[in-house]
Amino acid sequence: MTEERCIEIPFDRLSEAALQGVIDDYVLREGTEYGASEFTLEQKRARVLAQLRAGTALVVFDEVTETCTIVLKVMPR
Repeated sequence: MTEERCIEIPFDRLSEAALQGVIDDYVLREGTEYGASEFTLEQKRARVLAQLRAGTALVVFDEVTETCTIVLKVMPR
C-alpha cells in the first residue's frame, strides 16, 4: 500500500458497523500482538478507537485493492 493510492477516510464518517468491521479486521490480523501482556478483544478495540480519536491512527482506503485498513500516522520529527 503506497501513500499515493490511499485516501484517508474520517473514521467518524463511517457507520458504527463499518467502523467496527475495520477495527476488528485490524486487531484480529496476524502479527498484531501487543507484547507480553494479553488484551481482550474489547480492550484491543478500545485502544484502536482511542488512537483514531487522538489522530495517531487513520482509516485509509486503498484505491487499487479497494480495501480499508488502519495505519499509524507518521509524526514529523
